[in-house]
Amino acid sequence: MLGRWERLEPRPRARMLRQVLQAGLRSGFQRLGRFVAGHPVFFASAPVLLSILLGASFSRYQVEQDVEGLLAPKHSLAKIEGNLVDSLFPINRSKHALYSDLQTPGRYGRVIIAARKGSVLDPGYLDTVLKLHRRLYQMQVTVPQTGLNSFNYSFSYLCLPDDKNVCIVDDIIRAMEEIQAARTANRSVPVLRYPITPLADGRQAYIGHQLGGVQGWAGPEGGARVEGVRSARALQLTYYLQARGGLMDRVAAHWERAFCSELQRFADLHPKLTLYPSTSSSLRTDFQFSSVLARRPLLASLGVCGVLAVLCCSMRDCVRSKPWLGLLALLSVTLSGLTAAGILNLTGTTYNSTYLGIPFVMLGHGLFGSFEMLSSWRRTREDQHVKERVAGVFEDVMLRFSGSTLLHLMTLGLAASPLTNMEAVRLFCRTAALAVAVGYVYMLSFYSSCLVFTGYLETGYRHGCFCRRVPKPERLDSKPAWYRCLMHTRYQEEGQASASQGHSHAQTLTHSHPLQPPHTNSTHPHSAASADPHPQDSHLLLGCVRRCYGDWITNTYVKPFVVLLYLVYISFGLMGFLQVSQGSDPSALVAMDTATVLYTRAQHRYFSSYSPVIGFYIYESAPYWNVTVQRDLLEYAKGFQRISWLEAYLTYLAERNESTSQPRENFTSTLRNSFLREPQYAHFADDIIFAERGQGEEPDVAASRIFLVAKTTENKREEMSVLLDTLRRLSLTSRVRFLIFNPSFVYLDRYAAAVSSPLRHSLLAVVFLLGLSSLAVVEPLVSVWLGLTLLSVQFGVVGFMTLWGVELDCVSILCLISALGHSADCSGPLLCGFASGRGDSRTRWVRVALERHGVPALQTLICYCAALAPVGSVRSNLTHTLFRCLTLTAGCSALHTLAFLPTLLTFLPPSKTRDHSGGEGPRQEVECVEMNDSTRVVDQITTV
Repeated sequence: MLGRWERLEPRPRARMLRQVLQAGLRSGFQRLGRFVAGHPVFFASAPVLLSILLGASFSRYQVEQDVEGLLAPKHSLAKIEGNLVDSLFPINRSKHALYSDLQTPGRYGRVIIAARKGSVLDPGYLDTVLKLHRRLYQMQVTVPQTGLNSFNYSFSYLCLPDDKNVCIVDDIIRAMEEIQAARTANRSVPVLRYPITPLADGRQAYIGHQLGGVQGWAGPEGGARVEGVRSARALQLTYYLQARGGLMDRVAAHWERAFCSELQRFADLHPKLTLYPSTSSSLRTDFQFSSVLARRPLLASLGVCGVLAVLCCSMRDCVRSKPWLGLLALLSVTLSGLTAAGILNLTGTTYNSTYLGIPFVMLGHGLFGSFEMLSSWRRTREDQHVKERVAGVFEDVMLRFSGSTLLHLMTLGLAASPLTNMEAVRLFCRTAALAVAVGYVYMLSFYSSCLVFTGYLETGYRHGCFCRRVPKPERLDSKPAWYRCLMHTRYQEEGQASASQGHSHAQTLTHSHPLQPPHTNSTHPHSAASADPHPQDSHLLLGCVRRCYGDWITNTYVKPFVVLLYLVYISFGLMGFLQVSQGSDPSALVAMDTATVLYTRAQHRYFSSYSPVIGFYIYESAPYWNVTVQRDLLEYAKGFQRISWLEAYLTYLAERNESTSQPRENFTSTLRNSFLREPQYAHFADDIIFAERGQGEEPDVAASRIFLVAKTTENKREEMSVLLDTLRRLSLTSRVRFLIFNPSFVYLDRYAAAVSSPLRHSLLAVVFLLGLSSLAVVEPLVSVWLGLTLLSVQFGVVGFMTLWGVELDCVSILCLISALGHSADCSGPLLCGFASGRGDSRTRWVRVALERHGVPALQTLICYCAALAPVGSVRSNLTHTLFRCLTLTAGCSALHTLAFLPTLLTFLPPSKTRDHSGGEGPRQEVECVEMNDSTRVVDQITTV
């Protein structure tokens, strides 16, 4: 096994080239650190001023209005079909029958009326419903509300009129008016059929979406068994509005708000009825309402994260403690987010609720970078000048931090490209990429300058929190106990250490690889002990990892249980991965307890027996007089509830003892001059488009439509997706050119491919970037390990996400894309730290890597999870999806960084004992360097 891995090891020449490249990058970051440390005031003030200036651009803040464009695939066949349908049969052509959800209207008001007890068709309920209808019909709105130019608009002015200039209303209203008139006149009540019922004018009306919770009876009629309505729990009314031009659209918007207010007042007066309103703007309003609900929890998240960040940066030693750096790290993230938001506002970008996940992307990346810099700062020599210490931090940290930032930008940037078919995903990734890039610049400038200032405070022996100079030990002895505890530092020990520093360090010989570049933070494990000679004053988490957790996780008896835990992790992840389902319902991304959610639940409860009305459109001239074509069209509609002009016409010809197979002229002449002039069939004129052929010739049927409704079960959306694919495949082989359409198809059409393609693109970006990064990494196996870790984390997040009840929609995909960068932040430095060491056992290097890079990862995960906790309390489906996916991302990343990788690296490559320099053994060299600073001259023994 080891022989195979040995063949993967780089040749000495390639390894030397990588070391030269890495040394050049480290040297560049070292110079950048000295430059920042030399101008801390500029780098601290410039980002703040820039954020304030760009923050003023919030006067241009805009909210996204087109929710369908966000949540539906941008380029899909359903949208093309919808444009063709609207051009052939616009909604204004449907003069006699507006079928529910058949076409996408501009403005409308819709309400579901449910009876708490009994049936809505009972006389008392029926009269109340008709009373509500009259109130809505006569309701007026005033636009503008004040001024001399105010006008009152009623529904009769805004509605869609028919040929007689009368407002079009649902057929169930006409049926209920006929029932009420019959009861008033003491006549027999007309029988109401379901789902297609005859009206008094002879028309056949579909009421499957207007009457719900139906209990019926079956009786013989004409040799067939026809289902009648015995009772119904709910009914649905829709009021369509015209929105021509800006003024009419504003008036319609006012009418929609008045519609909801009127329904609320009516519900208060009639507690026996439950009303569920919905308007054309309900989805947009409730989708953006998640941002309103999340404002206070986000502030609470910031506060909780700030408290924990302060604790994570604090130590018992008051001088070496850096509590302000925790708050300054959050301030850096906040300023970078404000700057990114200002740039977006200036470029005219609109805001939507999916952007709620961007602060957590910035928070995870920014906090990890700050904790890594602080951990590296504590490993530098305290007798160095601040500029040299900052240069050492940049040399040690910035190469890895730049690599993780580049991975963030690559994954988000490729998902934000035009290859992404989901507008919400594309906009989120574009905005997140900008925020991460600005956050990286602010980490190099603002936070680094803050580190410089705290370094000067430490050099002057000032308190890390109060910035007051700590008294010497002889002065502290006379102070109270609480004061001595507050001012505790290693002041006296530093003096002793300074006096004996040359003798103690001169006796220490350290081993190093001959090609290891010299830098202040040596990669040898013994240097960690020499850099921190007082472990009792270390940070609490660092002490726990150093003395307890590192030994425990690398224990021989613990490793089998960790491997078993990983197998359990993979098993449950696979179980969830095989059950992934797509969440194409836009109502699952809105705030809870809103009109959209309540209306959707009521519709599912009472109107789930039938699918939405499917338009069957024959968009080319077809030989309808041909018996074969007639048989094919009847076969296509078989098994559906249908309103078909062709079927009614063929029945009409049969009743007149005429053949259905006629010459084209006779077939079309009878259709136009006889069939469509009958009162009960006149409404079919809206379903047929005639095209003139020539003078004296009979027009041809250029296009027509048929309405189909399928019987459904509980999995309504899945059945609609299967039905859509089946009918589309049928249209490719049919002799008649047809298409099917319903507005909900724009969410179903290839949704799985559209929503998952950004994740595939991001994974490709990760593979490319890891391959490219192997040129700059001395140990190429780091890229292999990092790639496997990212795939394992993604696999686990997808699996556990499904087991937790999260569907694959645009919000969960956003979290999965950001999870790539988050897991790379946590595990990348640990792998680099482990692979860069030579000369000791694997177990020893795993412990060192955990001390140096596992502790910053643990601190970041603690603050990150604490910031997520308040968001989980928001009453919104969107934030619940964010909370679950981001929590799983943090949990899976923590498992891999703190458990799986430390265990697996103890017995899997890369090797620690093999020498890559061509057979030379390790050598010992000591160099005496005289370092001058502003206060003293120190003889220091360093490793080469």
